[in-house]
Amino acid sequence: MSLFLFIVSFSIVLTINLTPLYAFDIDYLKISQNVGLSKEILMENYRILLNYLNLPWITELNFPNFPSSESGLFHFYEVKRLFILDYVIAMITAVGSFFYLRYIKKNQLFWKLVRPFQIAIAVPFVVLFMIAVSFDQLFVAFHKVFFNNDAWLFNPSTDPIILALPETFFMHCFILAFVLIELQIIFGYFYTKRKAFN
Repeated sequence: MSLFLFIVSFSIVLTINLTPLYAFDIDYLKISQNVGLSKEILMENYRILLNYLNLPWITELNFPNFPSSESGLFHFYEVKRLFILDYVIAMITAVGSFFYLRYIKKNQLFWKLVRPFQIAIAVPFVVLFMIAVSFDQLFVAFHKVFFNNDAWLFNPSTDPIILALPETFFMHCFILAFVLIELQIIFGYFYTKRKAFN
């Protein structure tokens, strides 16, 4: 269990820190034209947001080019807590996975992981299918599960940062995260299968 939690949490860590994805979307989604700010300024604001979300000792979020409402800042605070939780899960499960895999290797029990990896391969495909069919519903469901309020429903007039973070960008983040999860599971399946039956 800890191994799969590590794969998921580690994939999320990689995704949320992959700034080239946002840089790509600034051009691909024409965000600069939509908000009237240069790519350089947008990237500066995005890095400020990531620093706030990633670093526990940064307790205030101040966008240099975007005003923020109390509700908007509260939502980012809740997102920050989720980011920190993901880091904690990743670190704890990394340790657990290390000792578990060492035990598996020492006792040549790779066969125990083949079936779990085989089953897990299907899960990211299901989620990716849901994203392709209706990301809007998945996006709303995600927020209803992880947030018990409506602070995530940003008003562009009071929190124009939402115009710089369009829903399609988050869809790309979801896709990337589940692709990374799938790649790690596929690697794990073939690796353990080879070790178990060779």
